[in-house]
Amino acid sequence: MKKLPKCILTGATGGIGQAIAKQLSEKGYPLVLVGRNIDKLKMLGNQIPGEYQLITCDIANDADRANLIAKSFHNEEASVLINNAGISNFSTFNQVSDNDINNVLTTNLLSTMQITHAFLNKRSVQKSTIINVGSTLGSIGFPGYSLYCASKFGLKGFSEALSREVANTNTRICYLAPRATDTSINSNNVIGMNKALGSKIDSPEMVAKELIYLLEGKKNRRFIGWPEKFFARLNGVFPELVDLSMKNSLPTILKFTEEKSHELS
Repeated sequence: MKKLPKCILTGATGGIGQAIAKQLSEKGYPLVLVGRNIDKLKMLGNQIPGEYQLITCDIANDADRANLIAKSFHNEEASVLINNAGISNFSTFNQVSDNDINNVLTTNLLSTMQITHAFLNKRSVQKSTIINVGSTLGSIGFPGYSLYCASKFGLKGFSEALSREVANTNTRICYLAPRATDTSINSNNVIGMNKALGSKIDSPEMVAKELIYLLEGKKNRRFIGWPEKFFARLNGVFPELVDLSMKNSLPTILKFTEEKSHELS
């Protein structure tokens, strides 16, 4: 039986991260589970059947990232990197602080780019795959999510450019765009807004299934959900039409932007 590649998974203790870890482990992938809280990592490790390694890491910290890469390549090289860690912010732009701006952009975009850079420089000439977990809001600017959208638009652009840059190598760069997902990253305000707007919510297990489909397939991008997938394409061609739709929903959205939501897995 062919041995499956070793996978680094950041944000492993978050809702989507846990679902990804469990499904990958059940399929036989050896895992490097990465998170900030060792107790949560140990709890996750006790719930999965396969081979795993636990590494505590704040991805925004230079020394932590270096330690992550060094340990992930000790004895056996990791050949899959799943950049899943992220933070959300739901509030109007005039409510955010400089610290909010720095945290969201650093965590969701800059740190992910830096981990990817270190991973690629450590890799040998063997095949490798990187999956960046983005968002539908990386294609559609949504009121109340200016920071999050900026970070995920950047991540989408980075993934697309790098994928084309390495197209003639053994490295594959993929981008997964989930829509709203039922995890603790959502504050009560976000949950209320999604309900008021009639937004469809996916389970973390479904998102994990889509990620594995992307990992084991040949395509480099995958967008989850309808009509979100359609709106993402429409926004790229006729953004004015999406402007009108958002304007109609704006009073409902703004009603729920009184509190901020933050989570880093």
